[in-house]
Amino acid sequence: MSFNKQSLQPIINFIWTVTDDVLINKFLENQYQDVILPMTVLRRLDLALKPTKDKVQATFEQYKGKLDNLAPLLTSPQHGSGLAFYNTSQYTMGKLLNDPKNIDANFLDYLNGFSDTVQDIILKFKFRNQLETFSSTGITYSLIQKFCDPKVELSPDKISPMAMGYMFEDLIRRFNEKTNAAAGRHFTPREIISLMTHLVYLPVKDKIKEGSFLVYDPCVGSGAMLTQSKQFATDPDGEIRSNATFHLYGQENTGEIYATCKSDMLLKGEDPDKIKFGSTLSEYGFDPDLRFNFMLTNPPYGTSWKEDINNLNVGTEKKISIVDTRFNLPIRDFKGEPQQTCLTSRSNDG
Repeated sequence: MSFNKQSLQPIINFIWTVTDDVLINKFLENQYQDVILPMTVLRRLDLALKPTKDKVQATFEQYKGKLDNLAPLLTSPQHGSGLAFYNTSQYTMGKLLNDPKNIDANFLDYLNGFSDTVQDIILKFKFRNQLETFSSTGITYSLIQKFCDPKVELSPDKISPMAMGYMFEDLIRRFNEKTNAAAGRHFTPREIISLMTHLVYLPVKDKIKEGSFLVYDPCVGSGAMLTQSKQFATDPDGEIRSNATFHLYGQENTGEIYATCKSDMLLKGEDPDKIKFGSTLSEYGFDPDLRFNFMLTNPPYGTSWKEDINNLNVGTEKKISIVDTRFNLPIRDFKGEPQQTCLTSRSNDG
């Protein structure tokens, strides 16, 4: 699904004004993203759940204490959200504004009402760490009110998942530029991703018309490389027009970016549990026997991996010996025969 980047700029610009209107003098500049990114994600989730909120609440009240696991009911289309997540709190972001005096306690109740997958996202954002500052500085109401403004239109029926991914990336880029961080570590230009997907998929387009394929990004960042590559392969009007199923796997070792990627996958209907946290070198999140058909990645060039070496406990100062079996297994083609090459692409933003 295509989208007009220019049409998204007013929303992104309005979200950016939260820094000057609410956060200034309450947080340091390098802490702004610790508030803006999770609040953007939460508002998106809040709006996605809004149409089924009453149904989820009724099901929860009816069956709580009667069943050990309510998740299948609360995610079902008939009785729940029809999504892979839900919220059992009586509050929405909008309803929180109806009780200003108790907004801090109610906001915590709202956060606690999310299902396990979203709790992991909140945890990796370290968002609960910010609540004390919200309360002590008295900005909780103003912050939530800002994100409930109609100008922040983030509902799934208005903003496509691909457009939302672009918004996340643009915000990340702005924060990195403001703090002189390396934006390329988490953001790869769409033009580069497009080139990479063409190089990876077009040579084998006749072999991927049907079936099931696993795609992996070991430095997944915001996840755009995975989702755009799938879109390219399965676009009904594209060059490949594949009817195959593409399973997206990724790993990211920066908590906030991992949380952003996982929430984006959640809202795109992908399996968020296929996004793992930690270094792909020393904290590999998948079964070592799992095989991927494709890999695309933009590694963090120039970044030291000394910590990975220490965590793996391999090698000496003079020679590094990698004992992880992932690095010496033969690469196999679609028929399972060993090959010398791999459909892997890398990009350097610098």
